[in-house]
Amino acid sequence: MNENSVIEHIRKKARLKSEVAMGIGDDCAIYRPRKGEELLFTTDFVIEGRHFRRDTHTARQVGYKALARSLSDIAAMGGSPEFCLVGLAAPADSQWIDGFYDGLFALAAKTGTSLAGGDLSRSETIICDVMVCGSAATGTALRRGGAKPGDALYVTGALGGSAHGLATGKGLAWKKHLRPEPRLAIGQLLRLKYGATACIDLSDGLSTDLARLCKASGLCADLGDTLPFFRGATIEEALHGGEDYELLFTVPGKRRIPVEIAGVPITRIGSVEKGPAGRIFGEKREFEIIAAGFDHFETK
Repeated sequence: MNENSVIEHIRKKARLKSEVAMGIGDDCAIYRPRKGEELLFTTDFVIEGRHFRRDTHTARQVGYKALARSLSDIAAMGGSPEFCLVGLAAPADSQWIDGFYDGLFALAAKTGTSLAGGDLSRSETIICDVMVCGSAATGTALRRGGAKPGDALYVTGALGGSAHGLATGKGLAWKKHLRPEPRLAIGQLLRLKYGATACIDLSDGLSTDLARLCKASGLCADLGDTLPFFRGATIEEALHGGEDYELLFTVPGKRRIPVEIAGVPITRIGSVEKGPAGRIFGEKREFEIIAAGFDHFETK
């Protein structure tokens, strides 16, 4: 194998949208945005030993998850994915690289995401960086900082599944950890139909990501006792476990939200109110919940 043969093999598998005027094979990709849209950009690393291990995760699973992580950010802003750029450093193992891209292409096809380019490098430790470009009508993308006092706080799906799966390595929780589903359809409906005022994806744990949403909105949160637990998950996994990739969002308090959107359960878990920005309280402010989700640079 050599670099050119690998790139050509990947190029033949890539399916480009009409807006991608130039994909793999030149110095840059060329994308022609549609009138009246603005572009959303995000990027996420997947690092061996931090996000996966080769003895527990297949190459296909790593490729799928690498794209899913970035697509979840697009979902949180109510966007539609357009294309991705993939930087991959990996050993000279054609079978592993092929499996990685098979997993990535499977999710790309499912979500309408074109692979428009990237970079390849050799490394004994696998490191991947996936940049995704999404789009939304100008001025409509959901943000973390749009919540208003009295807004209701909702979450999609169930909490703590990925952390529980990582801890146990078995069952539906392990599948949840290996194969997260970015909530793209829900994010778009929240933006277009249900009047969401703020949204964030749960990548680092409910406590940490809710604190981020509240701080951006200048509010505090009051959680009730209705957290939807993934089967088997502990309260610590539900509150602080990362990589659930569910959506946490706010809507005006009087707006009715269905119990299910796009086939996924929706649960009201509290509200956001005036108070110390970024703080999270439980049981009508009887106690405070400390943000203790994942932090790459936390010092202990």
